[in-house]
Amino acid sequence: MADRITVKAQKRDTRGKNENRRLRAQGMIPVVIYGGGGESVAAAANLADLAAIIRSDSGQNTVFSLDVEGVGVSDVIFQDRQIDAVKGRMIHADFRRLVKGEKMEMTVPIHLDGEPDLSGDGAILTQALREIKVLCEPANTPDAIHVDVSGLTSDHAIHVSDLKVGPGIEIHEAPDTVVASISVVREAELEPQLETAEPEVVGEGSPEAEGGE
Repeated sequence: MADRITVKAQKRDTRGKNENRRLRAQGMIPVVIYGGGGESVAAAANLADLAAIIRSDSGQNTVFSLDVEGVGVSDVIFQDRQIDAVKGRMIHADFRRLVKGEKMEMTVPIHLDGEPDLSGDGAILTQALREIKVLCEPANTPDAIHVDVSGLTSDHAIHVSDLKVGPGIEIHEAPDTVVASISVVREAELEPQLETAEPEVVGEGSPEAEGGE
C-alpha cells in the first residue's frame, strides 16, 4: 500500500468573502473538517495539493491526512466540494474526519474488461450501470469494480448479484439490477410511402367554378 498523502493546512480564525478572496489569491481555498467525534475546524489548504488528490485514481474517495497547524493531524476524506461554475476549479471543500472501523457509503465506478460476443447483426455492448454505492471503511474503498464481459452474449446479462468485491465491502444496490448486456439494434423498417392524392381540378360545371358553395 502506498504511503498516505499528507496535506498541510492553516487554521482559519476569520471568515467572509474578503478572506476567501485573499486565500484564493494565495493559491489556497477555505476548508472545513468535521465529524469523527471532534469539533469542526475551519482551515485553509493549498488548492494544488487538493486538486492532485481529486485527479488521482481514487479521486474523491482518497483517504489522506490533513495536518492543521496548531490543531493536529486527522485522517479525512472529501465530503463535499464547491466548484466555480466559470473557471471550473475548486473554491471550497468539506472534509469528514474518519474513525477507525467506521464504515461509510462510497460511490465506486464500474469498469468493463474483456471483449464480449458481438457476432450478431446489430449487436452492441450496453453498460446500464456505470457506478455503484458500497458500504465499507473508506480506506478499503476500491478504485473501481472490474467486470469481465468476455464471451457475454445477447442470451445473458450481468447483474449486480454477479459483481465480485473484497471482504468488508457491502454493495448497496438491488441484486437484480442490470450492469451490462448485449443489445441487438435492428434497422427500422421503412414505412410505406402514402400515395400522393391527385389535386382536385375545378372545372366547368362544378359549384366552385360557378361561384356556388
